[in-house]
Amino acid sequence: MTQDSGPNGPPHGGPHDAGPQNSGPYPGGGPQGGGPHHGGPYAGPPPPGWPGWAPPPPPKPGVIPLGPLALSDILGGSFTTMGRYWKQLFGIAVLMYGAALLVSGAALAVAISAVKNDLDLVFDSSANNDDFTSETGWSLGIAFGAVWLVAILAMVVATATIQAACPAVLQEAVLGRRTTIGAVWRRAWPRVPAVIGAMLLPWLAVAVAAGLFLLGYVSLLVSLTPMESDVASGVWAAVGFVGFLATIPLVTWAWVLFSLAPAAVVFESQRPVAALRRSIELVRGSWWRIFGITTLAGFMAMIAGYIIQIPFTMIGVLSMLPTMSDMGSEPGPAQILVAVGTYMVFIMLGVMVSQIFATTFPQLVTGLLYVDQRIRKENLAPVLAESAAVPPPPAGH
Repeated sequence: MTQDSGPNGPPHGGPHDAGPQNSGPYPGGGPQGGGPHHGGPYAGPPPPGWPGWAPPPPPKPGVIPLGPLALSDILGGSFTTMGRYWKQLFGIAVLMYGAALLVSGAALAVAISAVKNDLDLVFDSSANNDDFTSETGWSLGIAFGAVWLVAILAMVVATATIQAACPAVLQEAVLGRRTTIGAVWRRAWPRVPAVIGAMLLPWLAVAVAAGLFLLGYVSLLVSLTPMESDVASGVWAAVGFVGFLATIPLVTWAWVLFSLAPAAVVFESQRPVAALRRSIELVRGSWWRIFGITTLAGFMAMIAGYIIQIPFTMIGVLSMLPTMSDMGSEPGPAQILVAVGTYMVFIMLGVMVSQIFATTFPQLVTGLLYVDQRIRKENLAPVLAESAAVPPPPAGH
């Protein structure tokens, strides 16, 4: 492909060129502007350099124009992707969050059955304090600590899968192609371990740095004890608080610097460390722009999440009213369980739907920021335009 054959390239030559320029349209653009039509009046648009000339708009085969993206293009493309591919995005999100809830519930059931006798001592009002031993506390702590760990791991896998699914959907959405849940799943699931690595490595590095600072600070305090005065202790407490505040810019800087790594993992099949380096390369020189857009997307997702939860909360409250009106002055445990259980079901549904939106929308914005940075730095637009012109493979392949 020559340089002038891209979607944003100007036509060859100027107003006095002759030749076959007037034979066809641009790829994705309007009619070519050449010279006068063999002695007839000039009927085309003004050529480059003439007053009133403007380059043709970039082609838009999918959810975004294939050119440098403005804020409106990124936000609009994210909303359009959610509208066109909601089955694929929300289907995988519901599948993964539902699986995470089932795994967490199963772990909780196993833990309760394993420490049932110790739980009976806790809830037995007639039990004496002598019945509680250190072994009871340890067994309960280990059991429910294991449940907490299983739930965290399940949520990490679910979130990483969604973060891999969003770029997989964008690969087709940018080119205007259809896809299925199965195709997105086959593209995203093998990349989940690399996405988890790209997610955890930066925060592990920040946590190590913060831990070393905290260890040094505590060691210094121990070496200086006993404090000679309340003023000295207040000074060192202030130093610790300032050190804690200093980690906030560090965390923010790392968050933005490595924010494009999950997209690089899926789009380029990169490994975690290579994806982190790729993100640094793409973010360099555009840190503040990426920070502003991702922060705005996060706030929008948070506000939308609260709005989504409102109708579910109202439905949950209304569903409780008939049961509460029939309870009487001394409701039984079954009636209380039904009323509270119905309310909690709607609350959990609202939390799940809002969490799906709050996870999906920012990841789509991040994926389009990745595409935008490659368009700006690596001239990806002609490659995307050429790919969009290729017919999609037949269904089932």
